[in-house]
Amino acid sequence: MTRQLFSVTRRGALALGLGAGAFAMVPGLARAQSVTLRYGHNNEPASVAGAQADWFAEAVGKHSGGDIAVQVYPSSQLGKLQELAEAVSLGTIAFSHNTAGGIGSLYEPFAALDTPYLYRDVDHLMKVMDINSPVMQELNQGLIQAANVRVIYAHYFGRRNLTANKAVYKPADLAGEKIRAVPFPIYQAAIEGMGAAPVPVDWSEVPTALATGVVAGQENPVNVILNVKLYEVQSHLMLTGHMSNAEVVVMNEDAWQALSPAQKEAVAAAALEIRERATRAIQDNEAKDTQALRDAGMTVIGPEDGLDVEAFRASVSKVVDARFGEKYGALYEKIRAIS
Repeated sequence: MTRQLFSVTRRGALALGLGAGAFAMVPGLARAQSVTLRYGHNNEPASVAGAQADWFAEAVGKHSGGDIAVQVYPSSQLGKLQELAEAVSLGTIAFSHNTAGGIGSLYEPFAALDTPYLYRDVDHLMKVMDINSPVMQELNQGLIQAANVRVIYAHYFGRRNLTANKAVYKPADLAGEKIRAVPFPIYQAAIEGMGAAPVPVDWSEVPTALATGVVAGQENPVNVILNVKLYEVQSHLMLTGHMSNAEVVVMNEDAWQALSPAQKEAVAAAALEIRERATRAIQDNEAKDTQALRDAGMTVIGPEDGLDVEAFRASVSKVVDARFGEKYGALYEKIRAIS
């Protein structure tokens, strides 16, 4: 019996790319099935997206009674965005988080969830991104089949806003400007629709790209802009709110299936707890973070200052509809139907 338990546990470790040492191989059934899983991501630990990975690791340990240990590797230590997505698919790491557009590199329809100006409000976004929503259930099943990856939760990441070193009020103001785009198609289309020339740059390289003039601007939620101190290399923040994002936390399917029922319940309980905690942390601080950017010296331009949000909406939607409308049209209808 002991020999059989060791064999099963070792295979699970090798499937995760962790090696047999990832498991506590000691006498007794419960201890023999304990597991250490790696979580790699690209965010700084001080940001909410980065901190929630640590919160999740702590919550998994708590809910599993210490039976599951999650080791977190932040700040692109284990790879860039695309590499992290692929690492979860291959099983070299167990967990990561990414934008829906990034997950779309594994299963293309997933990228539809990051379509600009798609959601009515944050409540609508989070209902769609709930793992039990009909849209997420459909996409999650496709993701599992296509890439051996499952979504375990998604939290609110924020509304994405433009930064630059000049005032921007309408798409025409970005003509000829090179703006960093998250290196996935839906994001490049959004930047093009905003009137700029999209330049794909991985997040780990953005501060340097801005400082050296490789790109003239970028777009992100205010929490991210504040925590990486982009106000040191960008003078203006435009509250375009062109995309409402959820950060999607994914897990290797083999790793999930290797867990016992009790361990799966622990991961699910931790997921629900951290989804809610991280969402609240972003929502409660968006206005505060925006003010902190003002206090740090950024000029903040909103609709009350002449920012033509409707011009951005029309321009971005035209490009996105032309490029993705036919491909994702049925999915958009299902998203809009959720209330």
